[in-house]
Amino acid sequence: MAKIVAVAEEGSFFFFSPLASTLSEFSGTKLHYSHIHFKRKQWQMKAASITQQLPCDYSSKAFAVSRRKALSLLLSTYIVFEAGSDALAQQSLPLREYIDAFDGYSFRYPSNWIQVRGAGADIFFRDPYILDENVSVEISSPSSSRYKSVQDLGTPEDAGKKVLKQYLTEFMSTRLGVRRESNILSTTSRVADDGKLYYQVEVNIKSYANNNELAVMPQERVVRMEWDRRYLSALGVENNQLYELRLQVPENVFAEEQNDLRQVMDSFRVNKIGT
Repeated sequence: MAKIVAVAEEGSFFFFSPLASTLSEFSGTKLHYSHIHFKRKQWQMKAASITQQLPCDYSSKAFAVSRRKALSLLLSTYIVFEAGSDALAQQSLPLREYIDAFDGYSFRYPSNWIQVRGAGADIFFRDPYILDENVSVEISSPSSSRYKSVQDLGTPEDAGKKVLKQYLTEFMSTRLGVRRESNILSTTSRVADDGKLYYQVEVNIKSYANNNELAVMPQERVVRMEWDRRYLSALGVENNQLYELRLQVPENVFAEEQNDLRQVMDSFRVNKIGT
């Protein structure tokens, strides 16, 4: 028979690393589950009545929770749930619109993300549970840029190379044994419903480091992957400035949330500032 076992782990807690000083260097907490398919919001709504809804002859299969949606639940309890794999359907979180009339841009973002002040960007929101999943907007200086169109960057492929170069510059490290692997996954252009041309760029960056960077013998310096992330950028030009919306997400989370994240990227608009 399907059952729920909730066990509070007394005296234990989850620890999150404090926010890093730079825009993209967030150390997110990693969770690993074997069969993860239902969302936190669904669980909160349906957990209380699930034992009455499921038939008693389901075969036992391990169930787990989508990384971002699961973590808030796991902060207080561990859930062991036995049921069929199609018991609950995935649902996306609603998106909330952010409008900056002063600087001239707008976009939509997941409604449970929180704003982080002092992160170095014009605006910055992040997932409250996975700290290295975030969205931000960067704007070129009005005094040093005279952009007329996003085509001033060249082709979408040219823009992709510039975006990747900027990311790698930001991620430069003085630590010994650190290396980065990067790849441009896609570069596209689109005309949005406001009639303006936007470029979209997707890149993947992996960071590797030695586990003992001061070791003398090579066999004592074992290389491990620190993080593997997808970066999505939407670029637009207005008010003689270049606007860039940036999305950062762990690569293993992107597959689960790519539809939501692409909606965020597609929602980005740049607007004329009133004089």
